[in-house]
Amino acid sequence: MTKASDRIHEGALEVPAFARGDDTGAVAHEPAQVPDDINIKAIREKLELSQAGFAMQYGFTTHSIRNWEQGSRKPPLQARAFLKVIEKNPKAVREALTA
Repeated sequence: MTKASDRIHEGALEVPAFARGDDTGAVAHEPAQVPDDINIKAIREKLELSQAGFAMQYGFTTHSIRNWEQGSRKPPLQARAFLKVIEKNPKAVREALTA
């Protein structure tokens, strides 16, 4: 067998033990928990920013911020994830975006 097929075979043999919860050395990653709804206005107001200021600081368009806050459009998954990060640590996001 090839190295790749050996690794696949070894992994397949570990499946029952992993399913039982035995320590196989495998690392299980939890999926991201992206909220369906996010209160953009509350995040923005906590940061004391206008719609235009929030959009400029975090790379959105003012039009998008307005539409999301008014409920006429819903932010896509990636934007909701980013907004959640902004909500949790706006300083780190600003540092990353201005570095």
